[in-house]
Formats: sequence, structure tokens, C-alpha cells
Amino acid sequence: MPYDYKLIKVAVDGRIANVTINNPPVNVITMDLLAELAALSTALKADPELTVVVVKSADPDFFLAHFDVAAILERPTGFEPQRDVQLKPFHALCERFRCMNKVIIAQVEGRVGGGGAELAASFDMRFGVRGKTRINQMEVPLGILPGGSGTQRLPRMLGRGRALEVILGGDDLDAETAERWGWLNRIFEAGEIGPFVDKLACRIASFPPPAVRLAKESVNAAEKPLLDGLFEEAYQFERLLRTDEARRNMQRFLDIGGQTREGELRVNDLNAELGDKGSN
Repeated sequence: MPYDYKLIKVAVDGRIANVTINNPPVNVITMDLLAELAALSTALKADPELTVVVVKSADPDFFLAHFDVAAILERPTGFEPQRDVQLKPFHALCERFRCMNKVIIAQVEGRVGGGGAELAASFDMRFGVRGKTRINQMEVPLGILPGGSGTQRLPRMLGRGRALEVILGGDDLDAETAERWGWLNRIFEAGEIGPFVDKLACRIASFPPPAVRLAKESVNAAEKPLLDGLFEEAYQFERLLRTDEARRNMQRFLDIGGQTREGELRVNDLNAELGDKGSN
């Protein structure tokens, strides 16, 4: 599937797509970049070969900045606002990434703010750099509020009090605190983040695609009431149990030492051996 954009570079390697955003000087989400992100999300969602997408920036100091403030000022306001009956385009963009059957990983080496932070918070995993990654919701100081899902996603991610601190304070959330609070999965030294993310992406991409896709779908159901989520989990488990990949890998697990004392002591290594080495 072709991925041809001006502000975004996409390199596909097997089941992995590496996405690099490049909109100098600071990766502001301009209307042009927004259009490309929307087109990219639609194309990624439709690509049947991919299971993992890694999103990074060409500028190590800026992952993705806020939405173009000048463009916001141009929005018409000469009428009373109405409650929407369908998602705004940016909300739909965030949900497309959150719900698509690919694992979306953000490699956040520098600053991320405003709408960029809201989009990254919609991804499945986020990794940062110690002493360098900074998250900032800068909308309230401007007199508005995070309108790209931040007021809804951050309380679910951080808890209400911490979300309010981030949103109302308009101050930087440093990498160390972001990791401790759960905004970042982990943080690394600058030279360590790339190899770790690459290794993780390759490991996930090596596993049976149906298992990766339906596991994410089941995790997404955790936002439902617990009983509904348990029913969803049981259904997806039964679906996977009937796949050739599952039958093959479960038998292979037993063959290479699973359920033996020696094998179970190194189960992480056995899992790696179960990966499809030709997947990337």
C-alpha cells in the first residue's frame, strides 16, 4: 500500500510501519499536517499486512506540538455553539488510532503538547527520554481547554487530580513524573530509546497477527463495565483458539520446553522463539 505524504515519511518493513513526522520548525499541527495525519490513519487502518506502527519525529527536540493557534483564531464564532451529534474530525482521528487493529507506539524524544499530546495519549504505548521529554497541555492559559480529547483521556489515564494539575496548571510534565503517573510507559537515555522501541516493535510484529489484533480489541473493552469486558474477553479468546496460528504456536511452546521447570524459568525467551522470524 503506498504512503505518499509531504510532511510524513512512512517506511514499511514487514508487519511494521515506521512513521516520521517532519513539519518544521516545531511540528505544529497545521491544517496540512492534520489532513495528512487523517489520511495516514485511514490508510494504516486499511492495511491488512501491518500489526505495529511506530510514530516518531524527524526533530528530536519536538515530537508533535499543539494545533495551529492562528488556524483556531480563524474559526467562525458568530453563532451560538451547539452540542455535536457526531465526533469532531480531530476526535475521530484520535479514536481511529486508538481503535484500529494495529499497535500504535509513540517514540516521544522531545516536547509534545496540546493536540499533539492528546493524539499521542490516544496511542497504545508511549516511550520517552529521561530529562528531555516534556508534556504540556497549554490550552487553559490561552483561555480555551484541551478540545482534542484531553479532558476525557487524561482523567482515565492519570486520575482526576493529576489530570486537573496538568490541564489547569499549563506547566511541563517532565519525563520522570510522566512515567510515574502513567503517561509514559518507560523512559530511557537518549541513545537507548530507539533500540528499545525497535526491539519491542519487532517482537510484537513477530507474534501471530490475529492474537495481537484481538488482544488490543479486548483491552479496549476494559473501558466498558467489567462484566461486559469479561464477556468480550471470553469471546475473543474463543475466536483465537480456533486459528491455525494459535494451534501451531501452542504445540510449539510445548515442544521447546514449555511446562517444564527449565523452560518456565526462561518463558520470555521461549516467547521470543515462538515469533515469526520472517515478519519484518
